[in-house]
Amino acid sequence: MAAKDLDSVNMHEAKTQLSKLVARVEGGEQIMITRAGKPAAKLVPVKTQKPKKLGPRKLGGWEGKMEMPSEAEWAQFKAEIADAVEESEIFPSGDNLWTGD
Repeated sequence: MAAKDLDSVNMHEAKTQLSKLVARVEGGEQIMITRAGKPAAKLVPVKTQKPKKLGPRKLGGWEGKMEMPSEAEWAQFKAEIADAVEESEIFPSGDNLWTGD
């Protein structure tokens, strides 16, 4: 489409009528914006792509790609955490935040 074939508006009109111009462009038009009678910019519709439909999810998509810990491994993990919590100190030796030592 040549610049001569486009509907054109001057810069002042484009600033004051921007919402209306955008609505026209959304409808498929192309509009040339001019400054001192010379083309300065062109408003054109944005090409949008429709999102792909993914379809229904398939069960078992992660099968064989990861392993869950066994019951024995979970029990060991829980015991390690319990031991770490029971043996921990709020303030490591020598650090006392309350007295400034």
